[in-house]
Amino acid sequence: MESCSPQERSTLYLLQFQIFRGLGETKLMRRSLRSAWQRAGTVHEKLVFAAWLRYEKQGEELIADLLATCNKCAEEFGPVDVSQLQVEVNGCSKETVVMNGDKSLKNVNFKIGDEIIVCDRQKIASLSAPFHAMLNGYFTESSSQDIDLSENNISPLGMRTIGEFSIRGSLSEVHPDLLLEILVFSNKFCCERLKDACDRKLASLVCTKDDAVEFMEYAIEQNSPVLAASCLQVFLHELPDCLNDEWVVEIFSHADRQQRSIMVGRASFSLYCLLSEVAMNLDPRSNKTVCFLEQLIESAETDREKLLAFHQLGCVRLLRKEYDEAEGLFEKAVSLGHVYSIAGLARLGYIKGHKLCSYEKLSSVISSVNPLGWMYQERSLYCEGDKRSEDLEKATELDPTLTYPYMYRAASLMMKQNVQAALAEINRVLGFKLALECMELRFCLYLAIEDYKAAIRDVQAILTLSPDYRMFEGRVAASHLRTLVREHVGSWTTADCWMQLYDRWSSVDDIGSLSVIYQMLESGGAKGVLYFRQSLLLLRYIHTSSLLWTF
Repeated sequence: MESCSPQERSTLYLLQFQIFRGLGETKLMRRSLRSAWQRAGTVHEKLVFAAWLRYEKQGEELIADLLATCNKCAEEFGPVDVSQLQVEVNGCSKETVVMNGDKSLKNVNFKIGDEIIVCDRQKIASLSAPFHAMLNGYFTESSSQDIDLSENNISPLGMRTIGEFSIRGSLSEVHPDLLLEILVFSNKFCCERLKDACDRKLASLVCTKDDAVEFMEYAIEQNSPVLAASCLQVFLHELPDCLNDEWVVEIFSHADRQQRSIMVGRASFSLYCLLSEVAMNLDPRSNKTVCFLEQLIESAETDREKLLAFHQLGCVRLLRKEYDEAEGLFEKAVSLGHVYSIAGLARLGYIKGHKLCSYEKLSSVISSVNPLGWMYQERSLYCEGDKRSEDLEKATELDPTLTYPYMYRAASLMMKQNVQAALAEINRVLGFKLALECMELRFCLYLAIEDYKAAIRDVQAILTLSPDYRMFEGRVAASHLRTLVREHVGSWTTADCWMQLYDRWSSVDDIGSLSVIYQMLESGGAKGVLYFRQSLLLLRYIHTSSLLWTF
């Protein structure tokens, strides 16, 4: 990380983020994102990583409000004034033009329709090489007082504004439509200073998503990077909602290499990493998820970037049951050194009825490299009985944070009617990792033994951490199950709730504390104090999971 060039550093932190995401290390993920944001070398990278940090912290507005008084979040969350920032702009070529014009002509009269716009000849000539050649070179116009520009798609007001700019070097307050007209004209005549001024002026006018959709088209057509950056910032600020707009999705999905360069500079890979992440969270099987991941592959330049993109698209193709395409993508990722993609190939083999082949693939990996917990966990899917149990025990030994082995053992014990042993097994992982899927399983175990008080504790803690959580493979809302279970539990008074909260807080029972706070907030308790305690618990929840990998 330290030996790489400054230009590569933010991308490496992004790849580090992806590793921590696979491990479920929330705080380390955010630390990597923050490092990527801090070391961003361009405006576009800054915009992308700031938006990603904001997206990752959605649902934590209460914590953000508490920190806002010390301006902890203000810098990364606040909008950037893109129009004031330096963005790479291609300068026009300065050709050497032989002076041949009539030096006695101080002004030039541009005829547009029936109107005449008088401009300073040399000031207009200084706007670009083409104008300089036209007014001072060997062209007919060089010795002419009057020049007809009626066929150049510029209005009299637009030309008058250009004349004023040539003298003052700045644009006054101009209507957006006129700015767009001048932008197109400046591009045609290579007036880079004028174009840059229009670019920045337009960028300052982008306020809403509809503005951004309209102006992004002009930004791409006219190669206006500042305007494009301003539009991009609006789109990113409205994630994930803006991905429900078909026009926004169209812009991101069908941009070619040149358009991506205008829109996001060299941060194309980072942008499509973010967009594909958001799209996968919304619906991993959607067409827009596929489109963004295909753009991610096109944006990838290094082998590290390519293997990540191939693997992610392979996973989505697998979910969509597009097995042949998924297999090809996983094979490409493996050829670039992505060992985990072998798990994808193994699952495809199992789907096609080649269970033994899948087992052998994982066995080959285990024997050829330093084995990790996930390898044994994956191999356990393709064997039965004692072999499966042995693999899952080995997985837990190598990586105690993997939740599936605990859940499998707990479910197996429950099937044998050994309830207390099942609860003890799932409590092993919940003692150091508040995994929602593990709390869901424990909720089911408590329901099976009709311990409704314990069951409602877990479901309320789940709803605190994820208000929209759905149980039983997404078929039932957790909030609905809570309503059903609550009928079997006596209600608490406000005093009871405070006593319960004190007891659980004192005994460092985070799940119990979150549950009590959820109930008190719902019943209209003292929200300020409760939100504060809830925020502390959520911060501890994030922090605890990150500590697991620091030893």
